[in-house]
Amino acid sequence: MIEVQNLTRYYGSFAAVREASFNIGDREIVGFLGLNGAGKSTMLRVLAGLQMPSAGKVLIGGVDATEAPDAMRRRIGFLPEDPPLYREMRVVEFLRWVGQVKGCTRAAVEAELPRVMETCQLLDAADKVIAELSHGYRKRVGIAQAIIHKPEVVILDEPISGLDPRQIVEMRKVVRSLKKWATVLISSHILSEIAQTVDRILVIHKGRIVAEGTEAQLSGSLGTGTRLQVVVRGKLGACEDLLGRSELVEDYKLEAEGELIHLAVTLRKDDREAFVRELVEAGLGVRSVQDAMGELEQIFLELTRVAAAPAALESKQVPVRKEAEA
Repeated sequence: MIEVQNLTRYYGSFAAVREASFNIGDREIVGFLGLNGAGKSTMLRVLAGLQMPSAGKVLIGGVDATEAPDAMRRRIGFLPEDPPLYREMRVVEFLRWVGQVKGCTRAAVEAELPRVMETCQLLDAADKVIAELSHGYRKRVGIAQAIIHKPEVVILDEPISGLDPRQIVEMRKVVRSLKKWATVLISSHILSEIAQTVDRILVIHKGRIVAEGTEAQLSGSLGTGTRLQVVVRGKLGACEDLLGRSELVEDYKLEAEGELIHLAVTLRKDDREAFVRELVEAGLGVRSVQDAMGELEQIFLELTRVAAAPAALESKQVPVRKEAEA
C-alpha cells in the first residue's frame, strides 16, 4: 500500500527526515516511534501530502506523491496532533461539511455518517457543540473527520496525546477498529501504548529509520531476551537450583516474601511456556507470569544509543539501515 524510497525533507538547511525507506502493507497498523523532534510529524505530513519531499519517492497505492499529489491526497485521511475542528459547530454538521469539502456527495456523506459515528464512539455526542466536548471526545471527532470519506490510508499524529488512562483505552479500540478497511499509521512517543496498538514499529531517531519490526523482533535483534515478572509458591532452594541450571534462563533476580517468591527473569528467547513447565516440574506453584514493565523503553533507548554509536553496530547486530551509521 505504501512505498517510501530514500525520503528526505529539508527545512532550509536542516534535514528533518533523511533518506528514509520502508514499505507498509494493506490494512497494517504501523507505529512511528521516536522522541519529540525525531522527525515523526514531518514524515507523516509528507505521507499525507501536506508537504512535498525534498528528495526521494513516496507512493500511496501506486500513486506518486510528487507526480499526482491531489490524487494521492484523496486516498489519505489525516489527523494532526491538534485536531482541525470548527468548535462552534455541532459534531454531525461539522462532519457533513467536512465530507463535502473532501469531495463526497451529500448522499455519500449521509450514508457514511452512521459507520463513522459508531466507529469513533460519537453517537451520544452527535448534536453537541464541539467546543463543549472533552479533549478525548474532540480527538474522536478529529478521527471522524479523517475517515468520513473512507480513505485507504489513515494517518494519526499523536492521537492519544493528553488523554487520561480511560480515554487511552477507548482510543486504542477506535484505532484498532480502523484496520478492518484501512492501512493505519500512528505516531507516538508513549512507548507502552505503541506496543499495544500497532502490528509493527518503525523507530525514528534524528530523522532516520534506525530499526523496524515487532516489539519481539526488536528485542531479539538486540539480544535483550524476554524479560518476565513471575510469582511462584514453593521452597527458595528449589527455585534457586532450577534458575541456576535452566538453559532457558539468561539472568534472574529473586526475592522471597513468606511462601511466595518474586522472580525477575530474562529468558534467552521467548520460551515462556517451556519455562513454566520447568517451574511446575520443580515443584513450584506458578501464581502469575507477566511481561516485565518497561521492556519497550529499554529497547528504544538501546536502539537509539546504538544508532548514535556506529562502532557498536556490528557487535550488536541490530537491523539498522546503512544511513543510521552516518
